[in-house]
Amino acid sequence: MENSLNALAYSIYLPVVLILTWFVAFTLFRNARIFMIDIFHGRDDLAGATNKLFETGFYLLNVGYALIIMRITRDFFTHQELLEILSRKLGGYSIWLGVMLFLNLFLFFRGRRISKERSLQAQQVVQEPMAK
Repeated sequence: MENSLNALAYSIYLPVVLILTWFVAFTLFRNARIFMIDIFHGRDDLAGATNKLFETGFYLLNVGYALIIMRITRDFFTHQELLEILSRKLGGYSIWLGVMLFLNLFLFFRGRRISKERSLQAQQVVQEPMAK
């Protein structure tokens, strides 16, 4: 009985974390494209490539973490314990994904702010010789 519960736990955990990771990444990077285009001043090719690299890193980091925390250390547990262990693992992973989502948003907003500041500085440099 215990082996079937372990197998059941893994067969629930893996698809849930993979689907959850895909959903968060899909939503984040579909909407992040606009930020990237703004950061790279309309250069769609550079924005798309950078966005895809961020997305790949997001998948590698999060799927890797999900696999690291996947291990269930108990060989035997009841159905109730199975649900409690899964809820703890999936809840912890959801919190991790939320933190990663907000970290990525922070990086996008920071990149956008820095890009705007540099653009303003470049405009000021161009306007200064004209003023003289």
